[in-house]
Amino acid sequence: MKHLPICIIIAALFLAGCNNDTFTISGSIENGAGHTLWLEEMAPDGPLFIDSIPIDSKGTFKYKYQMPYRSLFTLHTADNNYAVLLPDYGEKVDIHGDWNNLSVTYTVDGSPEIQLLWQLQQLTNDGAAVLTDLVDTARYYDMLLHQGVVDEKTVAAKRHITDSIYRAERSLQQEFVGSFIEDNMGSLATMIALYKSFNTMPIISPADSANLYYYDLVLEGLMQRYPDNPHTQRFQSTVERMHSALPPM
Repeated sequence: MKHLPICIIIAALFLAGCNNDTFTISGSIENGAGHTLWLEEMAPDGPLFIDSIPIDSKGTFKYKYQMPYRSLFTLHTADNNYAVLLPDYGEKVDIHGDWNNLSVTYTVDGSPEIQLLWQLQQLTNDGAAVLTDLVDTARYYDMLLHQGVVDEKTVAAKRHITDSIYRAERSLQQEFVGSFIEDNMGSLATMIALYKSFNTMPIISPADSANLYYYDLVLEGLMQRYPDNPHTQRFQSTVERMHSALPPM
């Protein structure tokens, strides 16, 4: 390499540096041939559209993006049907799923942090399945009551069981999210965990001052690992506002 002109060496080093700032996402989407995915950044100030990604006739796609800083991304087939990704610099993310239900069906190969977000999505999927079963059970017994097949006492007893299942699932999700945050300090994935919900209600409710422990824990990890990242700086402001809103001791 010492015999190459200096301009070629500089250009090669520049290109190598650029590649370190990029990630590549590719894969296949069942029932997606001819459709278009879109990629968004979960930017500190809100969703930021990045680009449209066409899916070819075989259902496959590939896209490369240069990140100005480490961030979170969503790959969409629809507004409420997407996969959340946390790619590393230089990473090649391989994702597969069904166009009609990407959030539930997708699998992904990539870095450990990519897998962390997949675990969180499975938590959401499991909770949604439990809620669906509970709603279906409640509707079924309401129908039986309306038809005179069962009485109020039977419905009340069944409701007591379903309420118990609901509380157990919510408790399980709270324990999972709490442990996830404690075990993965410093990962941007902990912010996603912090804002997870169950039955449209926050799993870690910011209204409960006791949960500031988790907000502080997430911030501590991000400050250690990504002190200059825009996500960290925005989250720091959020946590500071939460503390300032506490009543004086």
